[in-house]
Amino acid sequence: MKIFFSKYSYGFLLLFALFACDVDRNHSGYSYFPDMMHSRAYESYSENPNFSNGMTFRLPAEGSIPRGDLPFEFEKTEENRIWAGQNVSSPLESDRSRGKQLYEIYCINCHGEKGDGKGFLYTSGKYPYPPKSLITDKMKQSPAGEIFHVISVGYGVMGAHGSMISQKDRWKIVEYIQKELQISLNQ
Repeated sequence: MKIFFSKYSYGFLLLFALFACDVDRNHSGYSYFPDMMHSRAYESYSENPNFSNGMTFRLPAEGSIPRGDLPFEFEKTEENRIWAGQNVSSPLESDRSRGKQLYEIYCINCHGEKGDGKGFLYTSGKYPYPPKSLITDKMKQSPAGEIFHVISVGYGVMGAHGSMISQKDRWKIVEYIQKELQISLNQ
């Protein structure tokens, strides 16, 4: 009985292998689950007869907000920076270790490990303008919302990082700057 079963199982596997392969090598073989291989959905940039303009890719509805983000529509002006410092505060719980990781990813190259504005880009001579020191008395008195605003839309020669860093992560960087860099250097 065992010999009979093993002969037929080997035969079945051989037959399966022959049917699964293609002779001319122009395609990957037969599809056993075509609904998994060929999507019925339209590709993002393909034509779509269901819409009047024929485009599949749609803009989000006006006024919609991405999940997990709050609108922060400020311009790179002195008035908006001061307003943000007075009215915007962090909605998050403390997470300094994540803030340190993010600072090391996004900020350390310009502002330096200690936040003194002596990062690699400036000390190597690749960037001629010295970045702002984050540990000055003026920066220590800056409210969290003001620092968040500067990270989001930029200030002076610093570019906007709002599109690169999520809101939660920007707040974590602000907390790290205020609670670790500025305080630890005073002790």
